[in-house]
Amino acid sequence: MPVGIIAGTAIYSIPSITMEEISVDTPYGETLILRGEGENSDLIFLPRHGPKHSTPPHKINYRANIHALSSLGATHVLAAYAVGSINTNMPPMSLVAIDDFIDFTSGREVTFFDGGVNKVKHIDVSEPFCTSLRSTLLELSAQYGLEIIPGGTYVCTNGPRLESPAEVRMLSKLGGDVVGMTAIPEITLAKELDICFAAVAFSVNWAAGIEKKISFVEDGLSDLGKNLLDLFIRALREASK
Repeated sequence: MPVGIIAGTAIYSIPSITMEEISVDTPYGETLILRGEGENSDLIFLPRHGPKHSTPPHKINYRANIHALSSLGATHVLAAYAVGSINTNMPPMSLVAIDDFIDFTSGREVTFFDGGVNKVKHIDVSEPFCTSLRSTLLELSAQYGLEIIPGGTYVCTNGPRLESPAEVRMLSKLGGDVVGMTAIPEITLAKELDICFAAVAFSVNWAAGIEKKISFVEDGLSDLGKNLLDLFIRALREASK
């Protein structure tokens, strides 16, 4: 059964697996994916910003990306998000299995059900993420040397600029733990298509105002990304059996 991984900043491929680049046509446009070969043909990797990280967050064709995964048969998907830390208990290099979100995006195509022939659908996001996939991910994490915080709220801003110190103070008061630019509408589009979707945020900096100047983490990020991908692959295969 095909399974999917979506990633962006700091994770652009799965180096340990030979993959073929494929263009997928969807009703929302064309998107590029990487598909594993041989015994890994069940694995689909989608670089959300494109293979050369050339598409900014507010211009990503989210509908094409999620539709492509669904059309290829991926019923289980895990996503990785590089974020800034708001919660001081989640410092840079923390991993968070996010379980809720706050949406501050604008101007994005956020639904497959936009009226007319596509009708209208109101999804329930009381539980934004697939609980079974998330549980499998957390249960296996220690085997890959990863400590994942079992819950946190992701704030999605529009980008491409980073947030101001005043905005970060506001987001903290609203209950945000980490801030990024790409989780919405990935999460909700996947839910519309009944994809079992879960996600891990990995922090690469303190959000603005927490320290005097924003400084991005680089040391250890490559190893963290490799271990996270290995965990994703195992969790997806276990959960989709």
